[in-house]
Amino acid sequence: MTSRDPKDRRPADIAPNDEPGDGLQAVLLDIDGTLLDSNDAHAQAWSDTLREAGYEIGSEVVRPLIGMGGDKLLPHLTGLDAEEGEGKRLVERRKEIFEKEYLPSVRPFPGARDLLDRMRADGLRLVVATSASDEELEGLLRALGAEWLAPKATSSSDADRSKPDPDIVHVALSKADATARECVMIGDTPYDVEAATKAGVRIVGVRCGGWGDEELRGAVEIHDDPAELLAGYESSVIGRGVRTRADARAVRGTREGRESTAEETHGRGA
Repeated sequence: MTSRDPKDRRPADIAPNDEPGDGLQAVLLDIDGTLLDSNDAHAQAWSDTLREAGYEIGSEVVRPLIGMGGDKLLPHLTGLDAEEGEGKRLVERRKEIFEKEYLPSVRPFPGARDLLDRMRADGLRLVVATSASDEELEGLLRALGAEWLAPKATSSSDADRSKPDPDIVHVALSKADATARECVMIGDTPYDVEAATKAGVRIVGVRCGGWGDEELRGAVEIHDDPAELLAGYESSVIGRGVRTRADARAVRGTREGRESTAEETHGRGA
């Protein structure tokens, strides 16, 4: 992971406006490290769990892997299958430790709730796309103050494979009832970027999860955190997509109005 010079805080090079005709319809949301300052807590919970089981693996070793699901992280660190036997037990134990010892101190990043409110006010469908499990997600959304996101949330429990595979993103697209081109994802890890890219979804990266611009290469924009994204919302891919959608609706409304007028005129003439 790399850090960025505070004097050089700006969005990464923005891809040309490639909005579909109807504009942006939905935003897919990673939670940990994107909206919640929780990546360090997850790494420490994994380290505590593994050390309890006799594996001397520090949080600094785990930290670069946060963003993957447990189905990938645990085998990478220990060789254990996360779905069976001891591996499955450690996955469950890690959840217990995180919920009891670390979740109470997890807080949203600056601007996270305001960004959600702005996107919701703009009529965007917001769908969670996280490598967390269903059980963890409830607590994470409570910490975020966004329990209203739960009904359409997508977690690792909904997919065969977690990030960086695109399965979670594909399920989130289905729940959003939108095509890949009608969506943007927001995430903080290279695993988010890879998963979104494989699914054909544009992604906005944020550095607050601990990753730098080089690791987030492939994102159409990169911001420091939700607050910076919100500050530049109008010029962001999200703001531009909202305007494209509004313009498309206005054009359709004008066209429909003309067709209605033409039909009425034809009817009177008949």
